[in-house]
Amino acid sequence: MEGRRRGGGLLVAGTTSDAGKSVVTAGICRWLARQGVKVAPFKGQNMSLNSFVTRDGAEIGRAQAMQARAAGVEPSALMNPVLLKPGGDRTSQVVLLGRAVGEMSARGYFGSAGRREELLTTVLDCLDQLRSTYSAVICEGAGSPAEINLRRTDLVNMGVARAAGLPVLVVGDIDRGGVFASFFGTTALLEAADQSLIAGYLVNKFRGDVELLRPGLSMLTSVTGRPFFGVLPYAHGLGIDEEDGLRVSLRGAVRESMVAPPVGAEILRVAVCAVPLMSNFTDVDALAAEPGVVVRFVDRPEELVDADLVIVPGTRGTVGALDWLRRRGLADALVRRAAEGRPVLGICGGFQLLGDRIDDEVESRAGVVEGLGLLPVRVRFAEAKTLARPSGSALGEPVEGYEIHHGVAEILGGEPFLDGCRVGEVWGTHWHGSLESDGFRRAFLRRVAEAAGRRFVPAPDTSFEALREEQLDRLGDLIEEHADTDALRRLVEDGPPAGLPFVPPGAPAPVAAPSAVAPAGGGTGGSPVPGAGRSAAPSGDRSGAPSGDRSAAPVGGGAAGDGAAGRAAGVPGSGGVFGPRSPEAMTPARDRGGDGRETGTPERTRQTRPGHDGDPEGQEGDA
Repeated sequence: MEGRRRGGGLLVAGTTSDAGKSVVTAGICRWLARQGVKVAPFKGQNMSLNSFVTRDGAEIGRAQAMQARAAGVEPSALMNPVLLKPGGDRTSQVVLLGRAVGEMSARGYFGSAGRREELLTTVLDCLDQLRSTYSAVICEGAGSPAEINLRRTDLVNMGVARAAGLPVLVVGDIDRGGVFASFFGTTALLEAADQSLIAGYLVNKFRGDVELLRPGLSMLTSVTGRPFFGVLPYAHGLGIDEEDGLRVSLRGAVRESMVAPPVGAEILRVAVCAVPLMSNFTDVDALAAEPGVVVRFVDRPEELVDADLVIVPGTRGTVGALDWLRRRGLADALVRRAAEGRPVLGICGGFQLLGDRIDDEVESRAGVVEGLGLLPVRVRFAEAKTLARPSGSALGEPVEGYEIHHGVAEILGGEPFLDGCRVGEVWGTHWHGSLESDGFRRAFLRRVAEAAGRRFVPAPDTSFEALREEQLDRLGDLIEEHADTDALRRLVEDGPPAGLPFVPPGAPAPVAAPSAVAPAGGGTGGSPVPGAGRSAAPSGDRSGAPSGDRSAAPVGGGAAGDGAAGRAAGVPGSGGVFGPRSPEAMTPARDRGGDGRETGTPERTRQTRPGHDGDPEGQEGDA
């Protein structure tokens, strides 16, 4: 690959998880694409239960698929070479170049230096291929780059930035407070070689008068020697696909609905059972986009009573989710609903547990387990994962979706419904994303309203595709209007600025690794699942391009290096240059305190990220 032209690049890191890396990366991709730049997103390692299937059948994180859409390019396995999907018993499924290669514990994932080298080589090969094809590659980091206990094994933050020579833009969420200390501490905890790549900072989710913030920006620049690349305002209603929602409490969680009133006389209430290890909860976004549809995530049986539709979503632990439903009393509530002819929809794992029987020697290894018996379906878990992009029709309308599952369903009766079946008002399918098909969604909601006795009428002109594009355009507008795009352009084109000063004390001396599994949840504690906190991954502490055999087999088998990465087809050609900008205005904020942030309790849209067993966090998808 020597001699190939490589496009520019940038790594978007964050002071914390959920600082806004995903949406800032998407915003930069959309801004560049609007300038005529051939740009692609990249994340070396992602940890998420929200995944997507590419056209050529590879599984990647939904955040990277969303960023590819923002860039106007087809998603590819090159854009997310390592995906970790957490499961039970402190393990994660490792998906390498779009294919599952096995389950692994944190100890196993972190323990082998050889494996770390293989994975880093694969990650850098994919990045190199993208940079040889596109004019710019915008990389997303994970967690915080200053998770000092994980630096040795990092291939998503400074590990990949140093190996690829990428400048790093650090994003901080000012809505959480303490953003200046976070920027300073993030920089000061890095070793000198890593600090030399930290080009500057970007404030995210600011509420208030930016002029009142400027003295703080100037003071931090004076002590770090690094500029600010902009202050992005708090933007409501950006329901962008995210990595996960595992750590957010579900109490009172409501998926954001359109402001527009219902077309008919009544609203429609949708309750989503917040099963453990919930995956692809973005399936309900298209419902929440409908005027008059209110989507709530629930975990108690009494919360199903007034629901017009109950959805049992996908999960990485079907048998565990079934047990959780039974222990919570939700299983009995679902059985009662079915007997009363009230609508229930099961998607993927939710479909499987509605059936008669589950034979699982793969995911839970529980053997044969009785399902809820609401659909005439028997499910057997296969070692090989089904990854597909099916299309068909239902309720007289065309439907497209995608499949990601180990369970193979044997349909023994009922009426056909997509690849599944329905009995009465109980519906089941393996297809994720089917509700994004506008005609089918409207037809399905009409059936639900009729069965529920609601005078609800679906809006005739809601286009989920158009709404998604509008959201991505808003992200591009945020960058265009509130970031220093000239400075960003130079950073992407020219690389890290020379002569950036060292901020003491730097990284502490390494200590011997403990025998227990590596901590998770931002690198400082929590459940020891590999990569939790979304920053862990194998790498060496290297300052140059990787060496060694790039065709060696990585984790769990399968080819690595150029040949393996090349399985991801459909990457468009290179070309394009940075063009002129066309700024568009965005909205400012309201009452301000002395530090420029709003005082009192701010108004919030009705939206939190769904998840399981954790403390509530802020708004989902806010840039």
